[in-house]
Amino acid sequence: MQQATHPVRVPLVTEPWGILKSLNAARQNVLSIIPEIATRQPMVSGKTGKRWHMVMDPDAIRRILLERLDDYPKSDVTKNLLRPAIGESLFIAEGAHWRWQRRAAAPVFSHRNVMNLGPIMTRAAEAASGRVSGAGPRAVNMADEMVRATFDVISDVTFSGDGGFDRDAVHRAIDAYIAEAGKISLFDVLGFPDWVPRPGRIMSGAALREMKSVADTAIDARRDAPHDDVPDLLDLLLDGEDPETKRRMDTGELRDNLLTFIVAGHETTALTLAWSLYLCAFDQEVQDRARAEARAVLGDRAATGADVPNLPYIRQIVDEALRLYPPAGIISRTAQKHDTLCGREVRPGDTVMIPIYALHRNHLLWQDADAFRPDRFADRKAIERYAYLPFGDGPRICIGASFALQEAVVILATLLSRHRFTPVPGKEPKPVMILTLRPEGGVWLMAEPADGINRKSA
Repeated sequence: MQQATHPVRVPLVTEPWGILKSLNAARQNVLSIIPEIATRQPMVSGKTGKRWHMVMDPDAIRRILLERLDDYPKSDVTKNLLRPAIGESLFIAEGAHWRWQRRAAAPVFSHRNVMNLGPIMTRAAEAASGRVSGAGPRAVNMADEMVRATFDVISDVTFSGDGGFDRDAVHRAIDAYIAEAGKISLFDVLGFPDWVPRPGRIMSGAALREMKSVADTAIDARRDAPHDDVPDLLDLLLDGEDPETKRRMDTGELRDNLLTFIVAGHETTALTLAWSLYLCAFDQEVQDRARAEARAVLGDRAATGADVPNLPYIRQIVDEALRLYPPAGIISRTAQKHDTLCGREVRPGDTVMIPIYALHRNHLLWQDADAFRPDRFADRKAIERYAYLPFGDGPRICIGASFALQEAVVILATLLSRHRFTPVPGKEPKPVMILTLRPEGGVWLMAEPADGINRKSA
């Protein structure tokens, strides 16, 4: 059987759909409603219940995300889906309420603090490598392994030393909420107010209440009994204050932001790693080159935060995986004022989407856009800024981007230096986005010791 020339992709729409067909498709895979033409045009508009625009032009995107940020707040659909889980945290808040939280939280993700948390990432990389080695040469669902590894990291950097914190319960509650409430509700699309019950959220309400209660208890306990170790995420947030107003987060605000960081801080990085490993298995030449780089830098040890600048090709693989499979494959805004984008009228109330999946595969912006080519990122200055948005951009760029990239490079370099990954026939992942772009069915790869290495990592 001849290997495909391009890695897996989402089949996009080639004909107009009505609202019910679009809604049904979106509940199964949000990206499936993107028209194929969006990969070949700067902007596509239509009406499905309400007017919408998909924008792939970098200059227009800059206008939305930077120049007229307040005129394009996050869409009501996005807020309605996520508010029950993460409240008015950084991800959802707008205007002054967002600004003071961002100012208070920004120092948490400084280069110094991210580097201080590097040993936790190294331990997680060692543990993941050990699990793969210990299982023996066999097919491994690396998507599940990467979720476990990144949840180990985020729970350790969030609640280090809190043995009473039920990490598994929080993880189960997050997964339950995403599974039940993440699917777009018809009520959300039609703009019904928040107080109209959504069936999925009723089903997951108990799990959410338990998760919030566990987090509140942990926050209050840390206030009463701070620890003396390297400050973790909770310590840093407890100490954080808005430098302009001196305001600090109360327990509810701390909890909502912590839960935001837990959700965003483990699943998105896990997905990046899973897709990176799939792509390395897809292209053995890329994998061999990455392994050579990792071994030259690491020898037999696991990667550390300090190694990241010396692993440029592995970083390029991560960048290319984020281009082909961005965890947030589409972002949505609601226009507040009249505007013109790409010569087209935008009215107040219009939904303005940036389909990052289509932007990253737009043939006007990328050569052989569906191909896996890490060398695209050898010169990052050659990449048009608003053509590549895995973490968004403008003032609302992902606050944890440097944390996520360091973690991804540390774990990927460690795994590739020690293991060879090859595809499992008939087990190709399917890219499906509900809230994030996941590999449906998992990423099943044969994992064997690389070039005769046979070690079991602690």
